[in-house]
Amino acid sequence: MATSSHIEWTDATWNPVTGCSKISPGCKFCYAERLARRLQAMGQENYRKGFDVTLQPHMLDHPLRWRLPRRVFVNSMSDLFHLDVPTAYITTIFDVMRRANWHQYQILTKRSDRLLELNPLLKWQPQIWMGVSVENEDYLYRVDHLRETGARIKFLSIEPLLGQLTKLNLRGIDWVIVGGESGPGARPMKPEWVREVRDRCIHARVPFFFKQWGGVFKSKTGRALDGRTWDEMPVRAPEPTKLSVGKEQLVVLA
Repeated sequence: MATSSHIEWTDATWNPVTGCSKISPGCKFCYAERLARRLQAMGQENYRKGFDVTLQPHMLDHPLRWRLPRRVFVNSMSDLFHLDVPTAYITTIFDVMRRANWHQYQILTKRSDRLLELNPLLKWQPQIWMGVSVENEDYLYRVDHLRETGARIKFLSIEPLLGQLTKLNLRGIDWVIVGGESGPGARPMKPEWVREVRDRCIHARVPFFFKQWGGVFKSKTGRALDGRTWDEMPVRAPEPTKLSVGKEQLVVLA
């Protein structure tokens, strides 16, 4: 089932896929990998393969069961657009999000090339938000890929922020999240990097969400930036509407 989330910008997580593989510097100290290994050691069935990419078809229909609207982070423990996730399975997940349209869904990927490749096959609905991760200027091309998709709400997760983003272009972007790395080995984030992104958001009138300073003990470093918290959300985000599911059946791909 979905779990309530401690992630500041969402309400719950839904993982019809688990596991991933590293493709860029932001992956170095992946929290999901650490958590998956821990859950595997505890005997959690969904993580019997550890952090290997694993489809979880028994999880597909869960949003249809949740009667109260919530904001849902899709595949917090994976990347929906990983090459090992079949296209048909991705479109099935999109169909669930279309049918359970009283929720809002937040999808995040580092694999923006595959996102763009599959974009013509995806049925974008207002409740489906699409984001890409950007950790330094080498990966700003992901923002360009995102811009070309049909997603109604497009957002950036600049976490962990590992360098200055002097060339960040926010055209067509609806929301920006910034955060420092946390946990063992966390790499430091400079305040001037954060302020530059925030100021760009203010200038472009893009909602800015500052998640954390991070560090080995993130609870000590907190979330305040220049004396305040920044919890802005997409202004064009539609309010979720609760609808009846009825007896419609979900087609589950094995």
